[in-house]
Amino acid sequence: MSSATPRSAHYRQSLPGLHGQVLDALGAEICSGRLAPGSVLTLEEIERRYGVSRSVGRETIRVLESMRLVISRRRVGVVVLEPAEWNLFDPRVIRWRMQSPDRREQIDSLAELRIAIEPEAARLAATRASAGQAAELVSLAGRMWAAGEENDRERFLELDVQFHALVLSCSRNPMFVQLESLVSEILTGWLAHGLGPDHPHPGALRLHADVATAVQRRNPDEAFAIMRELLLRSAAESAESIESAGE
Repeated sequence: MSSATPRSAHYRQSLPGLHGQVLDALGAEICSGRLAPGSVLTLEEIERRYGVSRSVGRETIRVLESMRLVISRRRVGVVVLEPAEWNLFDPRVIRWRMQSPDRREQIDSLAELRIAIEPEAARLAATRASAGQAAELVSLAGRMWAAGEENDRERFLELDVQFHALVLSCSRNPMFVQLESLVSEILTGWLAHGLGPDHPHPGALRLHADVATAVQRRNPDEAFAIMRELLLRSAAESAESIESAGE
């Protein structure tokens, strides 16, 4: 028996979340283009390449199929699909695409999506949020301001995710609400890739507070306009960061 065999067995048994690791590896390869559309994988190849059991390989393929990244074809194998087929709203697909060479295009499209959706969510929130929800939005804006003043970027991000998720929830539009995880992935990805300023800009802090105030005052037009201004500013900061990085 070769020395590689026991190492592979130990790898299977000792690493938690092995399925997730294999899924991340294959998903990133597909979304980066390293596994191009039309490429064919086999279950045996996945088992051999990652040293995993057949059940882990099958589950990985099943999840990739649910995202429409691949399709299983009889007598052929697992075929990588064209990007037009992918579920681009899946948070994991968003994460993998943000790691890809097409990151600039992905970030631009995500910014455009947010600009199209979130101002309307804020407008609806101004008419549909409960008093408690509106108060919580104001509280979150205040805590974001404190995190910004303390230059605590990670805490600011955590609160920022909560703020935008609450706006979507307050819209009472179930389709908007289901975008919460997508927005969370976008904001987390921006931090992970060093996009935007190193510290929250006072203007961004003010705009968050103004959105919350507009919602609490039941002013839908103002909530819409301020949220749009906030997102346009965020998109511009991201584009500037990418340009500075030479991408």
